[in-house]
Amino acid sequence: MKFLNFIKNFIKTNVVMCIAFLAAIVTMFFVPPDREYLGYFDFKTLTCLFCVLAVVCALKNIRFFYLIAQKIVKCFKNARMSILALVYITFIGSMLIANDMALLTFLPLGYFVLSSTQKEKYMAFTFIMQNIAANLGGMLTPFGNPQNLYLYTKFNIPTMDFMGIMVIPFAVSVLLITVCCFVFVKKDALEINPIERKLPPARTIIYLILFALSIAIVFRGIPYGVGLIVIPVVLLFMDWRALKMVDYPLLLTFVFFFVFAGNMSRIDVVRDVFSFLLNKSTLLFSTLSCQVISNVPSAVLLSQFTENYRDLLIGVNIGGVGSLIASLASLITYREYMSHNPGKSRHYVFLFSAFNYGFLILLLGVMFLVKIVSGV
Repeated sequence: MKFLNFIKNFIKTNVVMCIAFLAAIVTMFFVPPDREYLGYFDFKTLTCLFCVLAVVCALKNIRFFYLIAQKIVKCFKNARMSILALVYITFIGSMLIANDMALLTFLPLGYFVLSSTQKEKYMAFTFIMQNIAANLGGMLTPFGNPQNLYLYTKFNIPTMDFMGIMVIPFAVSVLLITVCCFVFVKKDALEINPIERKLPPARTIIYLILFALSIAIVFRGIPYGVGLIVIPVVLLFMDWRALKMVDYPLLLTFVFFFVFAGNMSRIDVVRDVFSFLLNKSTLLFSTLSCQVISNVPSAVLLSQFTENYRDLLIGVNIGGVGSLIASLASLITYREYMSHNPGKSRHYVFLFSAFNYGFLILLLGVMFLVKIVSGV
């Protein structure tokens, strides 16, 4: 009985990974394992993702991001500005430490601020805005979202070109989020009682150096093999728990979808259908596919059928908003909200859908308008 409960909880916690595993297994019946399977895996993407996640976990263990965010929030004295600060912190955090880690780091801060000031009425809105901020804030940098890191590496996109592609949807996202916070949150007075705690100087410096090393690997300044050796070895002595806390299901999700996408690209009928749809509109089809199979697998799968990385990159980023399964990060937010507010799933899903689909429609409309005006 305990074993069955363990399996049930494991599947419930790692739904996307389990789906990816099943998808990979199914395609293996159509394309039996052979030597070409080794070419499916993007080892640099997996290494970069592992290094960034490991260092972020170490920084999280010394409450680095929490304390930095706490100092920022402490500067504001009303609900509107405090919630806007929380959302902006998540927005910026996703650019630096990836969207899922930004949410795992800053959602608890949002709960702490609102619960300690008796402003629980803004809890669902704040969590939803933090979720949108994490998904859309990460679009500007190659390491902000897992799908960015994959596409950045696969297509060898120049860094400035990458940021140039994403700057317009990023700017529109900042504007929309700011407007929402001003419209839906009142200037209620509040006081925050922060938890005073100092950072350990030596550990903080070492972890920041490792973080810089991780970023240098992402930007192709250092061979990824160096990071794969140095970072685990240092953390093994400094904080072995950080290595244990790495989101390995996310890494395995990539592995399984590499197999799934690789096999799908070798099935003639699938290749012809996907190539046809992407030729019609890479932006629209990639955005819509995220609503069904999530943005990370969409990026891995669709990249096998198009060289139009510009529209694919935009599509799998703005496609991260919309349905609850459009992004892995959205499931993290839902799980965190329900842990504090059991029995309020219907209320949350309604608000989540209203705001997310609103953002999706507006962003998609703006990007199609940009394509028309620029003739791209």
